[in-house]
Amino acid sequence: MDLQIGSTIDHDHYGKGKVLDEQELFWTIDFGKKGIIEITKRNADMLTLLALPRENENNNSYTMEELEKTLRRVLEDYSDISENIELGGKWEGGTMILQPADASQKSKDIPIETFFHKIVMLRDRLRVLEQKINAHPKLADEEKVDMQQYITKIYGSLTTFNILFQNKNDHFEGEKSGQ
Repeated sequence: MDLQIGSTIDHDHYGKGKVLDEQELFWTIDFGKKGIIEITKRNADMLTLLALPRENENNNSYTMEELEKTLRRVLEDYSDISENIELGGKWEGGTMILQPADASQKSKDIPIETFFHKIVMLRDRLRVLEQKINAHPKLADEEKVDMQQYITKIYGSLTTFNILFQNKNDHFEGEKSGQ
């Protein structure tokens, strides 16, 4: 396979990517959220060429979509708010179906990744709220404790969604019994 720097490819496992560099034995390919990965040329059969680089493309010319993807990845990797939380493997590529009781109404299909992302954002925002409560200069300690307990109860209400998380350390935790 004759790939050029800037070519858009599809990989059997990593998905869509862009060739960043070519060496004698491998290509360096940017797969977005999955990272920048070196693919040996011996595994060229796992790659499908989707598009060659545009003729006017140079190293300083990017589409808005490419810039947005890069910015999103930088913010996810380096932001102190959001963590890299993994969806459980059995759910990847899955769909959540919301079926109304009334059969005449249409159901709603939502990619599980989209739903999972919303749950993670909710958790991140609750954590920021906790930090703001703890650092608030005008709240008395008793008020801070009351609000923290309320947030803990919210976490407890969200434990149903723990089945979506790959790692147990990422689970929601409510009040422990005996507290």
